[in-house]
Amino acid sequence: MSNFYEKKPDYELSTDSSEDEEALPWITWFCTLLGHDFFCEVQEEFIDDEFNLTGLSQMVNYFTEALDIILDIDTEGSQEDKLEGDEAAMVEMSAEILYGLIHARYILTRDGLERMALKYENADFGYCPRYYCQMTRVLPCGVSDVPEIDTVRLYCPNCNDMYSCSSSRFNNIDGAFFGTTFAHLFFETFPDFLPKNSRTSAISTLGPNPIYIPKIFGFKVSEFSKTSSRMKWLRMRPQDSDSEMESDSIPASAPKNLPLPPDLNATVD
Repeated sequence: MSNFYEKKPDYELSTDSSEDEEALPWITWFCTLLGHDFFCEVQEEFIDDEFNLTGLSQMVNYFTEALDIILDIDTEGSQEDKLEGDEAAMVEMSAEILYGLIHARYILTRDGLERMALKYENADFGYCPRYYCQMTRVLPCGVSDVPEIDTVRLYCPNCNDMYSCSSSRFNNIDGAFFGTTFAHLFFETFPDFLPKNSRTSAISTLGPNPIYIPKIFGFKVSEFSKTSSRMKWLRMRPQDSDSEMESDSIPASAPKNLPLPPDLNATVD
């Protein structure tokens, strides 16, 4: 394994387990560990279907042994009993990676989306740190579907931006365990979760889709200044279909280093 997984999870630092923990299914136990708050429990029926595991045997070492651990299959007398020391630890780590990759596929199914919807409704993933998003709930996501690229990030549907997790306990959670598709498919499936209320509550005082505007002595900083807002045009979304068509008509050859004119209806040569 690469250096991405060199740091051991907290549960590997202690060999003492209570009787209650030992009685739990591995999946339930894994999802209740510190830092695993974002995971939902994947149904064993999903894991038992070989089609859902296509290609994972080439991505995860000790695939068979790791799968047996996840499904709590009795492996007495199997090859796993012959593993010792570092090799046994690698099998445990492979089980974690395998479950994460299975999890990324499961949360794209209807059942998986519904389980994550319950967690989202309870704000288990937290809130957007941006002030103008008015405590919009966020979703876990990854910047890549390939493991060992980056840790899990948080996506805000209000500002359409990604943020790092505020707690360090998520630093060892691979972003590929949630993937790049889940967050957007989630809101396509459950449009009622889109942050209509948070945006509406800010309209009266901040205006629709509020954006921070830098000012000096009450005067707006020029958009051509290096200290002007970098995110203004990235955060502005068309309010209707006509505005969206006009924004799409802006030629791709427009200068990228200069801000767009303040008037979105202005003609761009």
